[in-house]
Amino acid sequence: MVKIIDTYGLLLVTAMGQTLLLALYGLFFACIIGMIMGIMSVLKNRVCRAIAAVFVNVIRGVPMIVLAYFVFFGVPYAINTILKWGSITLSALQAGTICLALNCGAYMAEIIRAGIESVDVGQMEAARSQGLPYWRSMQRVVLPQAIRTMIPSIINQFIITLKDTSILSIIGFPELVNTAKNVVAATFMSFQTWAIVGVMYLIVILLLQQAAKALERRLKNGA
Repeated sequence: MVKIIDTYGLLLVTAMGQTLLLALYGLFFACIIGMIMGIMSVLKNRVCRAIAAVFVNVIRGVPMIVLAYFVFFGVPYAINTILKWGSITLSALQAGTICLALNCGAYMAEIIRAGIESVDVGQMEAARSQGLPYWRSMQRVVLPQAIRTMIPSIINQFIITLKDTSILSIIGFPELVNTAKNVVAATFMSFQTWAIVGVMYLIVILLLQQAAKALERRLKNGA
């Protein structure tokens, strides 16, 4: 194990950095997708609610590995061969970000929907009675209150997304699991390598969990 750390420690740490970067990219775009779909799901417009429901149910119903293959191989094939829009390829980072953003975005939409619905409906009515239009009321009154209840769930979703990055080793992204496979192939030290990888994931996830708990306590105390 010491030999692996001495020889491949920096490589594994760099791979963990790539893993965190991919998770951050995915979460960033997932927040945008989730916000759009979450707000659409609480609108009175049936079409908007139907679109949001279809998106959430379809994405959540497709296994992550299938979604990764579809984005990485299927989408470029459809664009290049079926639609004949040119020659487009996706890098592992681009495909991984899209895959995580879609997958995480579906769950974020539910988090945001639940957060908005947790705000008393009287808050929206009071804002509208003061002459604020719907979207301004949502922006200034409802969302600031909803976000307080969303933040712990968003951090937990980031932890889940971080662990889901391991699935993207199948498309060749140099995250921690993919790098660990290469180390095992070079050293034949499977037990030691995966033990190190497990500890690295554990440390990062425990730190994120502690941050989530600390933030939740601050929100409960009204900070």
